[in-house]
Amino acid sequence: MDSALHLDISLSGALRAIGQVGDLSMGQPLGHSRRVAALARRLAQAAHGEGEHQRVAEQVALLRWSGCTANAEGFANLLGDDVDGRRAMLDLTLSKEKMNAVHQAVPLAVVHCEVSGEVARTLELGAAVEAGLCGVFETYDGTGRPLGLTHEHIPEVAYQVVLAGDLDILSRAHGLDAALRWIRDQSDRRYPASLASLLMDNAREWLADLEGLSQHPADAQAERSVSLTLVGDVIDLKLPWLAGHSRRVAHVAMEAARSWGLDEPSLTAIGKAALVYGLGRAAVSNQLWNTAGALSYSAVERVHLVPYWTQQALRPISELAVSAEIAAHAYERLNGSGYFRGVMGDALCAEHRLFATSVAWVALREARPWRTAYGESEAARLLAQDAAGGLFDKDVCDAVIAAARGERRAHQPKGSLLTARECDVLLEISRGASNKQVARLLDISPSTVRTHMESIFRKLECSTRAAATLKGLTLGLIA
Repeated sequence: MDSALHLDISLSGALRAIGQVGDLSMGQPLGHSRRVAALARRLAQAAHGEGEHQRVAEQVALLRWSGCTANAEGFANLLGDDVDGRRAMLDLTLSKEKMNAVHQAVPLAVVHCEVSGEVARTLELGAAVEAGLCGVFETYDGTGRPLGLTHEHIPEVAYQVVLAGDLDILSRAHGLDAALRWIRDQSDRRYPASLASLLMDNAREWLADLEGLSQHPADAQAERSVSLTLVGDVIDLKLPWLAGHSRRVAHVAMEAARSWGLDEPSLTAIGKAALVYGLGRAAVSNQLWNTAGALSYSAVERVHLVPYWTQQALRPISELAVSAEIAAHAYERLNGSGYFRGVMGDALCAEHRLFATSVAWVALREARPWRTAYGESEAARLLAQDAAGGLFDKDVCDAVIAAARGERRAHQPKGSLLTARECDVLLEISRGASNKQVARLLDISPSTVRTHMESIFRKLECSTRAAATLKGLTLGLIA
């Protein structure tokens, strides 16, 4: 799948895209993380003047929720609806009973911190950003999570970002005066009183300044590039059965587009669309995604808005504007039965047709909670059946099937950290399999699986399956 691995984006574009994923996952309006980043930067400046610490504050704020797709399943189990539940948690409308349950769910905080730390490491943002991300759930009084750190061990940037986030969320939900009263009450409990006081003194002015925040900033031409696959991996972590999905779609779609004769800019746009087209999925609860059988009318409406949210989230990022338009056509069909626009026929260009067909093909070849993966011949039959029914273009279906390169695989690159068998175990774990299921699939004992998992965690320097999955994808140990 090398073609998907060379799809780059500027660092700032990647940070903004990941921030948008987090906003939707946490039930926040798009642009929330960017507003928090601007507020945190102002607070860092007010506290210590101009300097590198401002960049750190901004990047921690943009990545604050970068681990929230990885623990969405856990929050869905805990709160019923991971999106609405976390929104209520942030704006203080969650019931006391459920809030207590959240505070006791330390493993969810561990997953979040490990994954956000891995994201920062992959982006090479530095130790200060990593430390800040690991401290955003810790509190001044030592009752935070996951480690219960005492004040002197919590980086100040974590307080800056949490204060900025509380101000943005609570002023929107309850009004500025109520937000400031709550922040004052949390002084020397949630964050240091001196920093809270500095924020409160400037809150009204800083919030007013945010209204002029440009939605379409110019991207720095000299800024370093990073791989867009990381953004796709973060998006896919929301559902265990989607790990690596966007990479597979990118590979099939780009190969099909190449065989169709599209030029290189079109191939790149399609590949990037594949890596980010699932962004809007973050706005819908895992509980709904895991539903077997027919969905209710209201649930169908929420699903139909997924490509809309994807487009809205990506449109402000100039580098992804073209890809966002392609991505928004992932579920359109030739006969007009698709969503969210319901466009049909000639309104769907070659890029749209190739992309939507590739998405459908890869989905057929993958397992879902309600069905097993279809084999190649059965998937081809189903796709041909849909083409005969007017959903897809038959010639496009043939190109996509010809471009497909088979199953997701585990492999052992030269100099790999893991053994071949450990790669096999990690692949099944990334698909959401339990230790017992891995043992059955690989015909080994559960105790052997545990031994392999301990070795995988040690070698990859992590302690959660989500972090191991992300690192395994990033290092090319699984695909």
